[in-house]
Amino acid sequence: MSDRPAPLISIVTPVYNPPVDVLAETIESVLAQTYDDWELILVDDCSPEPAVRETLRRFAARDPRIRVIERAENGHIVRASNDGIDAARGEFIGLLDHDDLLTPKALARNAQVIAEHDDVDYLYSDEDKIDDRGRFFDRFEKPTWSPERLRAQNYCCHFSVLRTEAVRRVGGFREGFDGSQDHDLILRVTEVARRIVHIPEVLYHWRTIPGSAAAELDAKPYAAEAGRRAVAEHVVRMGIDAEVLTKASGLYSVLRRPVSGERRTSVVIPTIGSSAMVWGRSRVLVVEAVRSAIAKARHPENLEIVVVYDDPTPQEVLDQLWEIAGSSLVLVPFHERFNYSRKVNFGVLASSGDRLILLNDDVEVITEGWVDELLGPLEEPDVGMTGAKLLFSNTSIQHAGLAFLRGGYHHPFREQERDFPGQFRELLLNREVTGLTGACIAMRREVYLEVGGLPEGLPVSFNDVDLSYKVARKGYRMLYLPGCELFHFESQTRETEVFPKEFRFIHNRWGVPDRDPFTPVYPDLPLTPSQRRRKALEARRRGLGLPG
Repeated sequence: MSDRPAPLISIVTPVYNPPVDVLAETIESVLAQTYDDWELILVDDCSPEPAVRETLRRFAARDPRIRVIERAENGHIVRASNDGIDAARGEFIGLLDHDDLLTPKALARNAQVIAEHDDVDYLYSDEDKIDDRGRFFDRFEKPTWSPERLRAQNYCCHFSVLRTEAVRRVGGFREGFDGSQDHDLILRVTEVARRIVHIPEVLYHWRTIPGSAAAELDAKPYAAEAGRRAVAEHVVRMGIDAEVLTKASGLYSVLRRPVSGERRTSVVIPTIGSSAMVWGRSRVLVVEAVRSAIAKARHPENLEIVVVYDDPTPQEVLDQLWEIAGSSLVLVPFHERFNYSRKVNFGVLASSGDRLILLNDDVEVITEGWVDELLGPLEEPDVGMTGAKLLFSNTSIQHAGLAFLRGGYHHPFREQERDFPGQFRELLLNREVTGLTGACIAMRREVYLEVGGLPEGLPVSFNDVDLSYKVARKGYRMLYLPGCELFHFESQTRETEVFPKEFRFIHNRWGVPDRDPFTPVYPDLPLTPSQRRRKALEARRRGLGLPG
């Protein structure tokens, strides 16, 4: 905790012709702050409505902390905002739109975190929206610092508080990025920031009025291209070899350069050679997994297929694998009692690739170029593990990242429709997650060995949860990649299985988090088919007078 004086926070608000009653409410929300060390810099960008400047002057006369800059000509939001930055006297700058609202403790909470961390350069907090009737909705509980998600979506947005020195060092807002100027500035400041802090509280109400960006994603169509260029220039500065495309309004795809032609990649698959009914026909699971893995790879010649098989595995299954994979196949016999983690570790030790992909034998690859999708982010040294989007055989979601929810470790979007975007479109974009399922993950060999591989004390379940915790403890990020899809023919009832010993192991080793840092609890997700069936059954039982 620092004992230095409380920081002056300069709130910069560019103003252009808002409804004066809305503008007044915005200013009143600043005056209502429980924290006193602030200044409000209102930059009028030559609003044509005289009542706007009259309102600004009236508030400036009311409180000396309010300063008004009246531009002689309209220069648009970037120039107006930069005028505010130039005039700022505070150690930190807060960005407030002319029609939005701060909660009363917004500045106090930021000042508290600043006092706790002398080196913090950027702070952001949760937000919600407010409609023209004063009703709050769309509460956005944001993830902890997530640079991959920020490249795909300006999830930080409001309320952003930035160290003034850092803002000026990167040149403030940039001409040509109107509409996505905040996204561009946040990208550049976070590149140089020493510490970035997420405050998990709603401190900002984003007003939805006709034509506002909050009300309509397409309210500013020119902003999408500006945002794409901001991300494209960012990845160049970060040394990421990638193309940036606009995926949807406000969403961007960072397509890394394919590397599978340069990397020897070992695909490790544990199996017992079993068969199962899939789509009405019997199939040998591992055979189809290997077949699809090779067929959907851009450079199958660089794949090493390492199959770790138990003694009961039929010889004809091994023969089929030889026919499919040929000289790229490495067979590793496993003669011990079943232990998934130990089998995978055996396979890694028998492999030779500098990149590893761990696969269950009950998967089938869907995406062409799937290896490149998984390997691309691993070229960045702070990415420790990547994982795919997995679908049940009926195409509903099986895995889109692991999360700690309701006192346990779960697939938060399990059984949602394949194209379900998520509450804030998080399933459409690459994003950081707390954990990834072991059914399909990719890692650099040195990272896998550094963290000690899968825990052999967890032979059946929760081994991927433990691996995820170990990767995170070493400071690496884990990424969910929706552009890489596989079928996972796991039973849709499997998650109901309970493994109390393994669950206690994880809790004793890693503790019980208060909340998931990347995925909040969503109370209003669409009901899944199984949930609808359960509700129908409960209703039927109640109708018959039976206990639920």
